[in-house]
Amino acid sequence: MTLAARPLAILRQLTETPFADRLELAAFSGLPDRTVYRAAARLVRDGLAAWLPHATPLVPFTRRYYATAAGLRELAFEQGMRPEDLLLDNPVSTEWQRALLERLDGAAGIYRLAAAIAIEEGAVRFQWHRALRLDASMALPDGRSLCILRFGHTSDRTGAAKRVRNLLRGPLPGALLILMPDPVRLRHAQRLLARAPIRVFLAVEREAVGAGPEAPVWHPPTIAADLGLHYVLSHIRPGGIVPAEPWHRKVTMPGELALGGGNAEMPAYLLTGALKPAEKRALDLIFDWPWITSAQLAGMLGVKEERVLKVLARLGECGLAEGADITGTRRWTVSDRGLAWLGRRDRTLISVLRDRWGATPRDVTAPPTWRDVPGRITRQLLRNLEHTDAVYGFMADLAVWARSHGWEVVQMDPAFRASRYFSLHGHRYAVHPDAFGLLRQPGRDVPFFLEWERRAVRPVTMAERLAPYLRYFSTRRPTNDHGARPVLIVILPDALAATHFQRAAKAAMRRSGLHVPLRIAYPSNHGNDNQEPPDALRVLKLGLVDHLPPSDLESNVNHIE
Repeated sequence: MTLAARPLAILRQLTETPFADRLELAAFSGLPDRTVYRAAARLVRDGLAAWLPHATPLVPFTRRYYATAAGLRELAFEQGMRPEDLLLDNPVSTEWQRALLERLDGAAGIYRLAAAIAIEEGAVRFQWHRALRLDASMALPDGRSLCILRFGHTSDRTGAAKRVRNLLRGPLPGALLILMPDPVRLRHAQRLLARAPIRVFLAVEREAVGAGPEAPVWHPPTIAADLGLHYVLSHIRPGGIVPAEPWHRKVTMPGELALGGGNAEMPAYLLTGALKPAEKRALDLIFDWPWITSAQLAGMLGVKEERVLKVLARLGECGLAEGADITGTRRWTVSDRGLAWLGRRDRTLISVLRDRWGATPRDVTAPPTWRDVPGRITRQLLRNLEHTDAVYGFMADLAVWARSHGWEVVQMDPAFRASRYFSLHGHRYAVHPDAFGLLRQPGRDVPFFLEWERRAVRPVTMAERLAPYLRYFSTRRPTNDHGARPVLIVILPDALAATHFQRAAKAAMRRSGLHVPLRIAYPSNHGNDNQEPPDALRVLKLGLVDHLPPSDLESNVNHIE
């Protein structure tokens, strides 16, 4: 069988960019969309290509195409080469196919960015990297080069810093484009790359995916500027070296992908195509908030609890999440299989994830206790379950309330990601809040820290809790970290403790001459669930929003100035 020119061109493109969808194939090949659609349909009809369904919270449902073994043999014949050489030269072997499927949720965003670059620049050469710290690289038609680096949801500050430092020690391309999961980690990366020897541009992934060429989503590390992709591409330096992927000795011809509905027996790398965006988003939230209840997860997702129960059942069927009855309530964590799935998706060390977030008890036959939990973070959260539950409930209620009042919930970080590290007078300090959030309305970002305090009932402990924030707000870091000064919410056990904390905070601010945007609240002992929260719930007025959510909280007497 001899292929026509256009199906052959698409088949050749599929060997360079496996699991691209038809719009991305059109951008890479330079062919019209309709031509690519017809060519892809013919390849599938002839058994030379196949597709799998795929969707993420950022990229809507699409068909992602790949060359079958018959297609690879046919292409090798058309090009006058051995199939083994085709496997060695392109990311189409069984080993490459599995690696790309494991990373497909992240690869989808990279493909969308690369396709936008191809539309702007014309014919580009795209290359995936499996063994390097880079995710992908591109050679532009005029000889310029750029590399793409993505940090996923499970990436931490330490791992990101090491990856960036090691990357800058090797051969450097003309520019580096970095996709970050949220604005806070983007600003942290900007500080790391302030002295980078090449042009670097960063963007939040959800803003960059699908953005137009003039959308101001890209940010250089040293200048407060919002740039479009067209401007970024015009300022890539000539030359540069695209790192070479190490030689892979083991390459085997790929077999047929056994796609299905998804269950615990299905290989984890195939679950990427079987899971729906809502299920993937829920798994990310369970990772962030271990031991979460279905009601709390529903509040954070912004859906009904009945829908969440179906999603949780599905994640349990796939072996990615586990439920345990603790203190009479069903609570959910990510399983070891789920941690491995997330780690491979984000190119994060699985051993590190399991050491910190492992939740499967060592003795699965006994009722779960915090002593049996292997993960350092999950163990502490379970040990202090009353405090954990209070923080989770507040954040879930706040998310529900914010959405109902026209606020976008941009970011909600648990304690392990809410910490901020800074330098002052030559010393290293940190603040460790219980949670961090970022709400947004047009033209207004409102970040906040949450401290759910139960032990600061004496003046000495109150001063100790407030001291790190006084140091933090004495620097420029609050604005540099978040783009605006965050509000500090402190929730205390009762009205008496709140009054004392207010008095201690006023005295500390007066002595230091510093102002912390502080809001104080305490649980209410009256009212009922059928009433709207009382007007006194305005603990965040003048700084965040007009009311707290219906979390049965009552504000202290005054906002502290």
